[in-house]
Amino acid sequence: MEIMTKAYGAVEIDEKQVIHFPSGLLGFETLREFALLDAEQKPFFWLQSLEVEQIAFVLINPLIFKPDYKPLVIEDELQDLGLENEEDEKILLFSIVTIPADQKLMTANLQGPVIINKDIRWGRQFISTSPEWKVRHNIMEELAAQRNNSC
Repeated sequence: MEIMTKAYGAVEIDEKQVIHFPSGLLGFETLREFALLDAEQKPFFWLQSLEVEQIAFVLINPLIFKPDYKPLVIEDELQDLGLENEEDEKILLFSIVTIPADQKLMTANLQGPVIINKDIRWGRQFISTSPEWKVRHNIMEELAAQRNNSC
């Protein structure tokens, strides 16, 4: 199917890339259908609204820059997506990225992880119960800390 995207204009996607968000995303509760796309720059992805072309979010797997990240979400809420717990193999885990003009200041929202059940292609944005995770984690600083810890 062909969709219109904020980043690339018209793009052909597979039906398997369509993700249903029964409750929308925080602040965008009325938007329920999104497409998960590879971004031209790895390791990022686009979560493109299928209902409003200009609504799209940059995503990253937070384990890339924060390997010890555990979202700590309420398990009952995970079950709404058909997931048993945070270790379920059906989980795709993402954080929404904010990219300012100075890309060194790019941040990821670890307090509001986006979790997708890849088998049924349903997703939800959760609120972490951990006080450790904030809305803005500087990705470059986290990567630098990770490199320093491994030396």
